[in-house]
Amino acid sequence: MTDLSASIKPTATTMNAHSPGFAFRSLVIGLTAFLTVVDLFATQAILPSLTRHYGVTPAAMGFAVNASTFGMAAASLVVGFFSPRIDRRTGILLSLVLLAVPTSLLAVAPNLAVFTALRVAQGLCMASAFALTLAYLGEQCSAMDAGGAFAAYITGNVASNLVGRLISAALADGLGLAWNFYFFAALNLAGAALVYFTVNRVPPMHAMTPAASPLAATIAHWRNPQLRASFGIGFCILFAFIGTFTYVNFVLVRPPLSLGMMDLGLVYFVFLPSIVTTLLAGRVAARLGTRPTIWGALAVAGLGLPLMLSPRLGEVLAGMVLVGVGTFFAQAAATGFVGQAAADNRGIASGIYLTCYFCGGLVGTAVLGRLFDAFGWQACVFGVGAALAAAALLTFALKR
Repeated sequence: MTDLSASIKPTATTMNAHSPGFAFRSLVIGLTAFLTVVDLFATQAILPSLTRHYGVTPAAMGFAVNASTFGMAAASLVVGFFSPRIDRRTGILLSLVLLAVPTSLLAVAPNLAVFTALRVAQGLCMASAFALTLAYLGEQCSAMDAGGAFAAYITGNVASNLVGRLISAALADGLGLAWNFYFFAALNLAGAALVYFTVNRVPPMHAMTPAASPLAATIAHWRNPQLRASFGIGFCILFAFIGTFTYVNFVLVRPPLSLGMMDLGLVYFVFLPSIVTTLLAGRVAARLGTRPTIWGALAVAGLGLPLMLSPRLGEVLAGMVLVGVGTFFAQAAATGFVGQAAADNRGIASGIYLTCYFCGGLVGTAVLGRLFDAFGWQACVFGVGAALAAAALLTFALKR
């Protein structure tokens, strides 16, 4: 992301080779994504501890922790709507600075209602930075660089799932729940510092080209069958991902697996393969096409579901690896498709996609939490499988 606006112009979309410095820019893009969303799923690693701390059911605590997805859905829609008028650098920087406020206040949240409200506030800030960065990449990257840039951003997201959970489990186990949230607030400020020093100021899009009103652009995107299908795919992907990696924590700490807090954190090395594979998503989609790429990724995720029903830890971990690799790979391919398939107003298109994506997470938390409490882990896994199947059906509509 560093100096992207200086070296990659919007008119460069006909380039057939990566622009100079692409590898370094990809590194900075991934690191920015990591520091933007590291708070989002890290708290899942301490879900059993939070459940005991607040004295609530797994479904109630799972909904509270994932309430950030409600804030992310709302902010993605609003930011996408007004994206043509927002300076990218200023918006990303301000979002990350403000994110540190609710993150630090989580350390002293007196009850579940306040905790939930602060998670929503976190989501508002995270999604603002996330949506503006995706819009920035879609506008500034050449056609050759775009797939790799989006893959690098999603890879940073994947890395945050691994490292964030490890840090969260270690801090909560060693220093207590409060220091966990103070540390993540510091990471948010580090992200703001990175953006300040690496992202050049980019004029809002309306200053470059005349655009239709945001409402007209939103309606046009929804009328596009390819984009509409990609929005649905995003919904299903996070529905499945959150359903898996929220409620599997309770399975891991209960008999027969009976893992401790630090062991639960170490479990999330299952995301390590995803960091490597997600980087390849842009290249694979360019070579094979978006539809085969997403279908293949969803099939990999589906193969992991029966493994997670096993009473043996090794098989459960293997299933988690497959679900992580498949869902993140599919997400990277779908996100890149939206950035390239939207003929104009890409900021609005990215905002709509993210709104649907995070709504899927919120709905998945609520629906699968009810299934988990009422019928157990097997019913929850069945719901995840249904979401993956729905995403596969929607992929038929993705034609370039």
